[in-house]
Amino acid sequence: MTRVPPSGPHLRSSAAALFGTLLRRTREARGMSQGELARQIPCSRPHLTRIENGSRVPQHSLVTACDRLLETGGELLEIWEEVDWYAQVDHPNWFQRFVLIEAKATSIQEFQTPWISGLLQTEAYARALISTGNAAGDPHLIEERVAARLARQHRLTGPDAPLLNVILSEVTLRQTVGGPQVMCEQLRHLLRVGRLPNVTIQVAPFSLGERVQFGTSLILLTSPDGKKRAYSESLAHGRFVEDPQEVQRWQRRYDLLRAEALSARDSAHLIRSVMEGLLNMNSTIPDLSKASWRKASYSDAESGQCIEVADNVPGVVPVRDSKDPEGPALLFRPDAWRSFVTGVRKGEFPAVDH
Repeated sequence: MTRVPPSGPHLRSSAAALFGTLLRRTREARGMSQGELARQIPCSRPHLTRIENGSRVPQHSLVTACDRLLETGGELLEIWEEVDWYAQVDHPNWFQRFVLIEAKATSIQEFQTPWISGLLQTEAYARALISTGNAAGDPHLIEERVAARLARQHRLTGPDAPLLNVILSEVTLRQTVGGPQVMCEQLRHLLRVGRLPNVTIQVAPFSLGERVQFGTSLILLTSPDGKKRAYSESLAHGRFVEDPQEVQRWQRRYDLLRAEALSARDSAHLIRSVMEGLLNMNSTIPDLSKASWRKASYSDAESGQCIEVADNVPGVVPVRDSKDPEGPALLFRPDAWRSFVTGVRKGEFPAVDH
Protein backbone atom coordinates (compact mmCIF):
# COMPACT_ATOMS: atom_id res chain seq x y z
CA MET A 1 0.00 0.00 0.00
CA THR A 2 1.33 3.46 -0.86
CA ARG A 3 2.25 5.42 2.26
CA VAL A 4 1.15 9.02 2.17
CA PRO A 5 2.70 11.69 4.41
CA PRO A 6 0.35 13.22 6.99
CA SER A 7 -1.69 16.15 5.78
CA GLY A 8 -4.80 18.04 6.70
CA PRO A 9 -6.35 17.92 10.20
CA HIS A 10 -4.82 15.81 12.93
CA LEU A 11 -6.11 12.25 13.23
CA ARG A 12 -8.72 11.69 15.87
CA SER A 13 -8.30 8.89 18.34
CA SER A 14 -11.23 6.68 17.30
CA ALA A 15 -10.62 3.58 15.23
CA ALA A 16 -13.20 4.69 12.68
CA ALA A 17 -11.48 8.07 12.22
CA LEU A 18 -8.06 6.46 11.83
CA PHE A 19 -9.32 3.94 9.29
CA GLY A 20 -11.32 6.61 7.44
CA THR A 21 -8.28 8.83 7.13
CA LEU A 22 -6.20 5.92 5.86
CA LEU A 23 -8.87 5.11 3.27
CA ARG A 24 -9.10 8.74 2.14
CA ARG A 25 -5.33 9.16 1.79
CA THR A 26 -5.01 5.88 -0.09
CA ARG A 27 -7.81 6.92 -2.46
CA GLU A 28 -6.20 10.32 -3.04
CA ALA A 29 -2.82 8.69 -3.65
CA ARG A 30 -4.46 6.63 -6.41
CA GLY A 31 -5.85 9.80 -7.96
CA MET A 32 -9.44 8.61 -7.51
CA SER A 33 -12.23 10.97 -6.52
CA GLN A 34 -14.64 10.11 -3.75
CA GLY A 35 -17.55 10.02 -6.18
CA GLU A 36 -15.70 7.68 -8.53
CA LEU A 37 -14.84 5.24 -5.74
CA ALA A 38 -18.41 5.34 -4.41
CA ARG A 39 -19.81 4.48 -7.85
CA GLN A 40 -17.47 1.53 -8.30
CA ILE A 41 -17.98 -0.01 -4.83
CA PRO A 42 -21.00 0.67 -5.24
CA CYS A 43 -22.37 2.79 -2.40
CA SER A 44 -23.72 6.30 -1.99
CA ARG A 45 -21.22 9.11 -1.84
CA PRO A 46 -22.62 10.40 1.52
CA HIS A 47 -22.04 6.93 2.99
CA LEU A 48 -18.42 6.92 1.83
CA THR A 49 -18.00 10.46 3.17
CA ARG A 50 -19.15 9.32 6.62
CA ILE A 51 -16.69 6.42 6.54
CA GLU A 52 -13.80 8.67 5.55
CA ASN A 53 -14.60 11.23 8.25
CA GLY A 54 -14.87 8.52 10.89
CA SER A 55 -18.58 8.77 11.70
CA ARG A 56 -19.43 5.33 10.26
CA VAL A 57 -17.89 1.91 10.70
CA PRO A 58 -17.16 0.31 7.29
CA GLN A 59 -18.59 -3.13 6.62
CA HIS A 60 -16.57 -6.14 5.42
CA SER A 61 -17.96 -6.07 1.87
CA LEU A 62 -17.13 -2.38 1.41
CA VAL A 63 -13.56 -2.79 2.67
CA THR A 64 -13.05 -5.78 0.36
CA ALA A 65 -14.26 -3.70 -2.59
CA CYS A 66 -11.92 -0.84 -1.64
CA ASP A 67 -8.98 -3.25 -1.42
CA ARG A 68 -9.71 -4.41 -4.96
CA LEU A 69 -10.41 -1.00 -6.48
CA LEU A 70 -7.47 0.76 -4.81
CA GLU A 71 -5.14 -2.20 -5.42
CA THR A 72 -3.92 -2.35 -1.82
CA GLY A 73 -3.19 -6.07 -1.87
CA GLY A 74 -5.56 -6.85 0.99
CA GLU A 75 -3.90 -4.49 3.47
CA LEU A 76 -7.04 -2.44 4.11
CA LEU A 77 -8.94 -5.60 5.02
CA GLU A 78 -6.07 -6.80 7.26
CA ILE A 79 -6.15 -3.51 9.17
CA TRP A 80 -9.96 -3.61 9.36
CA GLU A 81 -9.86 -7.10 10.86
CA GLU A 82 -7.35 -6.04 13.52
CA VAL A 83 -9.48 -3.17 14.82
CA ASP A 84 -11.80 -3.73 17.80
CA TRP A 85 -14.47 -1.55 16.24
CA TYR A 86 -17.11 -1.99 18.86
CA ALA A 87 -15.30 -1.90 22.17
CA GLN A 88 -17.02 1.35 23.22
CA VAL A 89 -20.51 0.65 21.91
CA ASP A 90 -23.30 1.01 24.47
CA HIS A 91 -26.73 -0.61 24.38
CA PRO A 92 -29.82 0.34 26.37
CA ASN A 93 -29.63 -1.18 29.88
CA TRP A 94 -32.55 -3.54 29.41
CA PHE A 95 -31.00 -4.85 26.18
CA GLN A 96 -27.48 -5.45 27.44
CA ARG A 97 -28.04 -8.98 28.74
CA PHE A 98 -29.49 -10.08 25.41
CA VAL A 99 -26.53 -8.58 23.52
CA LEU A 100 -24.03 -10.39 25.76
CA ILE A 101 -25.75 -13.74 25.22
CA GLU A 102 -26.24 -13.14 21.49
CA ALA A 103 -22.55 -12.27 21.11
CA LYS A 104 -21.58 -15.78 22.28
CA ALA A 105 -24.43 -17.78 20.74
CA THR A 106 -23.54 -20.61 18.37
CA SER A 107 -27.02 -20.63 16.86
CA ILE A 108 -29.60 -17.85 16.48
CA GLN A 109 -33.13 -18.51 15.24
CA GLU A 110 -35.49 -15.59 14.74
CA PHE A 111 -39.01 -14.84 13.71
CA GLN A 112 -39.41 -11.13 13.00
CA THR A 113 -42.41 -8.90 12.49
CA PRO A 114 -43.04 -6.10 11.69
CA TRP A 115 -39.40 -5.04 11.23
CA ILE A 116 -36.42 -6.78 9.67
CA SER A 117 -34.00 -8.36 12.15
CA GLY A 118 -31.43 -5.99 13.62
CA LEU A 119 -28.72 -8.42 12.50
CA LEU A 120 -29.82 -7.88 8.89
CA GLN A 121 -30.58 -4.15 8.83
CA THR A 122 -28.71 -1.64 6.71
CA GLU A 123 -27.52 1.56 8.32
CA ALA A 124 -30.15 3.67 6.58
CA TYR A 125 -32.99 1.29 7.53
CA ALA A 126 -31.82 1.18 11.17
CA ARG A 127 -31.55 4.97 11.32
CA ALA A 128 -35.06 5.39 9.90
CA LEU A 129 -36.51 3.12 12.58
CA ILE A 130 -34.51 4.53 15.48
CA SER A 131 -35.20 8.13 14.45
CA THR A 132 -38.93 7.61 15.03
CA GLY A 133 -38.58 5.68 18.30
CA ASN A 134 -37.90 7.00 21.79
CA ALA A 135 -34.60 8.46 20.56
CA ALA A 136 -36.45 10.83 18.20
CA GLY A 137 -35.14 14.36 18.37
CA ASP A 138 -31.83 13.38 19.97
CA PRO A 139 -29.22 13.12 17.16
CA HIS A 140 -26.48 11.89 19.51
CA LEU A 141 -28.65 9.11 20.93
CA ILE A 142 -29.83 8.13 17.44
CA GLU A 143 -26.24 7.75 16.19
CA GLU A 144 -25.27 5.85 19.32
CA ARG A 145 -28.08 3.36 18.86
CA VAL A 146 -27.44 2.98 15.13
CA ALA A 147 -23.79 2.19 15.91
CA ALA A 148 -24.88 -0.29 18.57
CA ARG A 149 -27.18 -2.08 16.14
CA LEU A 150 -24.55 -2.30 13.41
CA ALA A 151 -22.02 -3.53 15.96
CA ARG A 152 -24.03 -6.70 16.49
CA GLN A 153 -23.68 -7.63 12.81
CA HIS A 154 -19.90 -7.94 12.98
CA ARG A 155 -20.05 -11.57 14.10
CA LEU A 156 -21.89 -12.76 11.02
CA THR A 157 -18.69 -12.67 8.98
CA GLY A 158 -16.21 -13.32 11.80
CA PRO A 159 -14.27 -16.50 12.54
CA ASP A 160 -16.80 -17.60 15.18
CA ALA A 161 -19.86 -16.71 13.12
CA PRO A 162 -23.06 -18.30 14.48
CA LEU A 163 -25.60 -20.19 12.42
CA LEU A 164 -28.39 -17.71 11.77
CA ASN A 165 -31.86 -18.63 10.58
CA VAL A 166 -34.30 -15.75 10.24
CA ILE A 167 -37.96 -16.11 9.29
CA LEU A 168 -39.40 -12.79 8.21
CA SER A 169 -43.11 -12.15 8.11
CA GLU A 170 -44.05 -11.00 4.61
CA VAL A 171 -45.21 -7.75 6.14
CA THR A 172 -41.58 -6.88 6.93
CA LEU A 173 -40.80 -6.90 3.20
CA ARG A 174 -43.81 -4.89 2.12
CA GLN A 175 -43.79 -2.28 4.90
CA THR A 176 -41.67 0.52 3.42
CA VAL A 177 -39.22 1.99 5.95
CA GLY A 178 -37.30 5.17 5.15
CA GLY A 179 -38.80 5.50 1.67
CA PRO A 180 -38.54 3.33 -1.46
CA GLN A 181 -34.80 3.88 -1.97
CA VAL A 182 -33.86 2.91 1.60
CA MET A 183 -36.19 -0.07 1.49
CA CYS A 184 -34.89 -1.19 -1.89
CA GLU A 185 -31.30 -1.19 -0.64
CA GLN A 186 -32.43 -3.04 2.49
CA LEU A 187 -33.99 -5.80 0.40
CA ARG A 188 -30.88 -5.96 -1.79
CA HIS A 189 -28.84 -6.33 1.42
CA LEU A 190 -31.02 -9.27 2.47
CA LEU A 191 -30.20 -11.01 -0.80
CA ARG A 192 -26.47 -10.44 -0.26
CA VAL A 193 -26.42 -11.59 3.36
CA GLY A 194 -28.60 -14.57 2.51
CA ARG A 195 -25.74 -15.91 0.39
CA LEU A 196 -23.44 -16.25 3.42
CA PRO A 197 -22.86 -19.93 4.24
CA ASN A 198 -24.01 -19.52 7.85
CA VAL A 199 -27.16 -17.50 7.12
CA THR A 200 -30.60 -18.69 5.98
CA ILE A 201 -33.42 -16.23 5.34
CA GLN A 202 -36.98 -17.46 4.88
CA VAL A 203 -40.25 -15.64 4.47
CA ALA A 204 -43.54 -16.56 6.14
CA PRO A 205 -46.02 -15.50 3.41
CA PHE A 206 -49.40 -13.96 4.06
CA SER A 207 -50.99 -17.17 2.82
CA LEU A 208 -49.99 -18.98 6.04
CA GLY A 209 -52.61 -16.94 7.89
CA GLU A 210 -53.35 -18.27 11.36
CA ARG A 211 -50.61 -20.89 11.06
CA VAL A 212 -48.12 -18.19 12.07
CA GLN A 213 -48.46 -18.74 15.82
CA PHE A 214 -46.42 -15.77 16.96
CA GLY A 215 -47.99 -12.49 17.95
CA THR A 216 -44.61 -10.80 18.26
CA SER A 217 -40.98 -11.31 17.34
CA LEU A 218 -39.18 -14.28 18.87
CA ILE A 219 -35.48 -15.14 19.11
CA LEU A 220 -34.08 -18.53 20.15
CA LEU A 221 -30.45 -18.52 21.27
CA THR A 222 -28.19 -21.51 21.78
CA SER A 223 -25.11 -20.90 23.94
CA PRO A 224 -21.77 -22.73 23.54
CA ASP A 225 -22.70 -24.98 26.50
CA GLY A 226 -25.86 -26.06 24.67
CA LYS A 227 -28.27 -24.08 26.82
CA LYS A 228 -31.25 -22.64 24.93
CA ARG A 229 -33.11 -19.46 25.74
CA ALA A 230 -36.10 -17.76 24.17
CA TYR A 231 -36.27 -13.98 24.00
CA SER A 232 -39.12 -11.65 23.09
CA GLU A 233 -39.20 -7.89 23.10
CA SER A 234 -41.85 -5.25 23.72
CA LEU A 235 -41.68 -1.51 23.23
CA ALA A 236 -40.07 -0.86 26.61
CA HIS A 237 -38.24 -4.01 27.65
CA GLY A 238 -37.09 -7.51 26.71
CA ARG A 239 -38.03 -10.80 28.35
CA PHE A 240 -36.01 -14.01 28.55
CA VAL A 241 -37.61 -17.43 28.86
CA GLU A 242 -35.18 -19.94 30.36
CA ASP A 243 -37.46 -22.71 31.62
CA PRO A 244 -36.42 -25.71 29.47
CA GLN A 245 -39.96 -26.96 28.92
CA GLU A 246 -41.28 -23.56 27.87
CA VAL A 247 -38.29 -22.97 25.61
CA GLN A 248 -38.92 -26.36 24.01
CA ARG A 249 -42.54 -25.42 23.33
CA TRP A 250 -41.40 -22.27 21.51
CA GLN A 251 -38.77 -24.27 19.65
CA ARG A 252 -41.41 -26.69 18.35
CA ARG A 253 -43.59 -23.81 17.17
CA TYR A 254 -40.60 -22.26 15.44
CA ASP A 255 -39.68 -25.53 13.75
CA LEU A 256 -43.24 -25.95 12.45
CA LEU A 257 -43.24 -22.43 11.07
CA ARG A 258 -39.84 -22.96 9.46
CA ALA A 259 -41.19 -26.06 7.71
CA GLU A 260 -44.16 -24.13 6.30
CA ALA A 261 -42.28 -20.95 5.39
CA LEU A 262 -40.96 -20.44 1.88
CA SER A 263 -37.64 -22.12 1.11
CA ALA A 264 -34.54 -19.93 1.08
CA ARG A 265 -34.61 -19.90 -2.73
CA ASP A 266 -38.32 -19.06 -3.00
CA SER A 267 -37.88 -16.44 -0.28
CA ALA A 268 -35.09 -14.82 -2.30
CA HIS A 269 -37.40 -14.75 -5.34
CA LEU A 270 -40.10 -12.99 -3.30
CA ILE A 271 -37.61 -10.50 -1.82
CA ARG A 272 -36.32 -9.71 -5.31
CA SER A 273 -39.86 -9.30 -6.63
CA VAL A 274 -40.76 -6.80 -3.89
CA MET A 275 -37.47 -4.96 -4.50
CA GLU A 276 -38.15 -4.68 -8.23
CA GLY A 277 -41.60 -3.33 -7.45
CA LEU A 278 -40.01 -0.60 -5.34
CA LEU A 279 -37.61 0.22 -8.16
CA ASN A 280 -40.57 0.67 -10.49
CA MET A 281 -42.31 2.88 -7.92
CA ASN A 282 -39.32 5.18 -7.72
CA SER A 283 -40.15 7.35 -10.72
CA THR A 284 -37.60 10.07 -9.93
CA ILE A 285 -35.86 11.04 -13.18
CA PRO A 286 -32.24 12.10 -12.67
CA ASP A 287 -31.01 15.41 -14.09
CA LEU A 288 -28.86 14.54 -17.09
CA SER A 289 -28.13 18.14 -18.10
CA LYS A 290 -24.69 17.98 -16.49
CA ALA A 291 -23.94 14.38 -17.36
CA SER A 292 -20.47 13.70 -18.73
CA TRP A 293 -21.00 11.49 -21.78
CA ARG A 294 -18.38 9.34 -23.47
CA LYS A 295 -18.73 7.39 -26.70
CA ALA A 296 -18.00 3.71 -27.14
CA SER A 297 -14.63 2.97 -28.75
CA TYR A 298 -16.47 1.60 -31.80
CA SER A 299 -18.18 4.92 -32.37
CA ASP A 300 -15.87 6.40 -35.01
CA ALA A 301 -15.89 7.53 -38.62
CA GLU A 302 -15.26 4.04 -40.02
CA SER A 303 -17.42 1.91 -37.76
CA GLY A 304 -20.41 4.18 -37.63
CA GLN A 305 -22.18 5.69 -34.64
CA CYS A 306 -22.84 3.64 -31.54
CA ILE A 307 -23.77 4.49 -27.93
CA GLU A 308 -22.74 6.98 -25.27
CA VAL A 309 -22.52 6.33 -21.53
CA ALA A 310 -22.49 8.85 -18.66
CA ASP A 311 -20.31 8.02 -15.64
CA ASN A 312 -21.15 10.84 -13.25
CA VAL A 313 -24.86 10.37 -12.49
CA PRO A 314 -25.40 9.04 -8.93
CA GLY A 315 -27.29 5.77 -8.64
CA VAL A 316 -27.76 5.03 -12.35
CA VAL A 317 -25.82 4.54 -15.58
CA PRO A 318 -27.51 6.44 -18.45
CA VAL A 319 -27.00 5.08 -21.98
CA ARG A 320 -28.12 6.83 -25.17
CA ASP A 321 -27.80 6.58 -28.94
CA SER A 322 -24.82 8.70 -30.00
CA LYS A 323 -26.59 9.48 -33.29
CA ASP A 324 -29.42 11.08 -31.32
CA PRO A 325 -27.86 12.85 -28.31
CA GLU A 326 -31.04 14.84 -27.72
CA GLY A 327 -33.14 11.71 -27.63
CA PRO A 328 -34.13 9.56 -24.65
CA ALA A 329 -31.61 7.75 -22.44
CA LEU A 330 -31.98 4.29 -20.94
CA LEU A 331 -31.18 4.09 -17.22
CA PHE A 332 -29.48 1.02 -15.75
CA ARG A 333 -28.56 0.13 -12.19
CA PRO A 334 -24.75 0.29 -11.76
CA ASP A 335 -24.52 -3.39 -10.80
CA ALA A 336 -26.58 -4.45 -13.84
CA TRP A 337 -24.45 -2.34 -16.18
CA ARG A 338 -21.21 -3.74 -14.73
CA SER A 339 -22.50 -7.28 -15.22
CA PHE A 340 -23.37 -6.47 -18.83
CA VAL A 341 -19.96 -4.93 -19.56
CA THR A 342 -18.20 -7.88 -17.92
CA GLY A 343 -20.23 -10.27 -20.07
CA VAL A 344 -19.32 -8.39 -23.24
CA ARG A 345 -15.63 -8.46 -22.37
CA LYS A 346 -15.79 -12.20 -21.74
CA GLY A 347 -17.49 -12.81 -25.08
CA GLU A 348 -20.73 -14.01 -23.53
CA PHE A 349 -22.72 -12.10 -26.17
CA PRO A 350 -21.72 -13.40 -29.61
CA ALA A 351 -21.49 -10.88 -32.43
CA VAL A 352 -24.28 -10.86 -34.98
CA ASP A 353 -23.37 -10.72 -38.66
CA HIS A 354 -25.50 -8.34 -40.70
